[in-house]
Amino acid sequence: MAQTVEGIVAPADGSLEESVLIGADSRTFHAYLHIPFCRVRCGYCDFNTYTASELTDVSQSTFAATIIKEIEFAARVIETRGLPKRQLATVFFGGGTPTQLPASDLVSILAALESAFGIAAGAEITTEANPDSVDASFLQELAAGGFTRVSFGMQSAVPHVLKVLDRTHNVENLPVVVAAAKAAGLATSVDLIYGAPTETLEDFRLSLAAAIALDPDHISAYSLIVEPGTKLARQIKVGKLPEPDEDEQADKYLMADSMLADAGFDWYEISNWAKSEAQRSKHNLAYWQSQDWWGFGPGAHSHIGGTRWWNVKHPSAYAGKLQANASPTQARELLDEKTQAVEKVLLEMRIGAGISIDRIKIASDQPERVAGVVADAIARDLIEAKAAIGGQLVLTLPGRLIADALLRELLG
Repeated sequence: MAQTVEGIVAPADGSLEESVLIGADSRTFHAYLHIPFCRVRCGYCDFNTYTASELTDVSQSTFAATIIKEIEFAARVIETRGLPKRQLATVFFGGGTPTQLPASDLVSILAALESAFGIAAGAEITTEANPDSVDASFLQELAAGGFTRVSFGMQSAVPHVLKVLDRTHNVENLPVVVAAAKAAGLATSVDLIYGAPTETLEDFRLSLAAAIALDPDHISAYSLIVEPGTKLARQIKVGKLPEPDEDEQADKYLMADSMLADAGFDWYEISNWAKSEAQRSKHNLAYWQSQDWWGFGPGAHSHIGGTRWWNVKHPSAYAGKLQANASPTQARELLDEKTQAVEKVLLEMRIGAGISIDRIKIASDQPERVAGVVADAIARDLIEAKAAIGGQLVLTLPGRLIADALLRELLG
């Protein structure tokens, strides 16, 4: 197979290796739709997103038709390879800001997915949304079209923090749209980011309290990562803004876990809390449990049975390939058993159920050391002793704070 710096060159017809068939019946199937449009680019964001002024040769009005071409293309690839027919267990529209498109476009894309693959009964169908890009009628149209859940990008309730993040939504609009989503019958989630330069502990406490007051079904709280090449990284480099303080970020995480637990939210993944097991993000759990998903849209990543690939990033190049009836894939990689084992540990250790210690031994470069690392982690209150005795590694609250370091110890 031809190699590039990025990975293996994918065939123009998108055909998949026979290895994807192994164990396919035991894996669930999911869809991610990358909608790359944003009204304003946030200073901290390094996602594959574009504002209208950056796309002179691509129209948002034709994007739904383009992504539907990829859905139809994918259905042919799957049928040709002989993969078992699996209905979609979850669908997630992310970006970007999916709600930059009209609700009718999002519903049309969902209908195309249902036509191509089928959607399982009770499937979780989510879209991310900017609080200022939806209203009651928009949300009602989504619900009528089959959506079941909406995830609002709140990030903060404090104006000066939102300004640092270049978030432009009206804080006062969030309770209105969350209430409208509930009235439409949609489950609700809100996302917070903590650790922005100039954000104090009290600022984050206010944001948490505001998120809890919305009474959503689910809350995510992510530690800000300063990504190279972003506006925020440049501002920090020249001294316009201070670097995030790691100790303060840890304090904010502890505050989040305490306040959310007191409000009736259960932790189930390092950055995620839900009111009940039924309200956990089934789509994200599919990622953490290494299921199969097809990512549609510019720059979207996919994973089917140990084969991973990613699409060309620019919407114009993406549309051009599909117009030529060619795969929009940029490159792919075939994950060997060792890599898959390591990634399984990296992902599953994040969730509340934890991961089998035997699986960690399979992935570790020094499996003979794992038992000793586990015993030491129990002594340091980083993992739950009772679960470990039963053969399962489950992080404690202190363990969540240093999960990456613990992983390095376990994997050798």
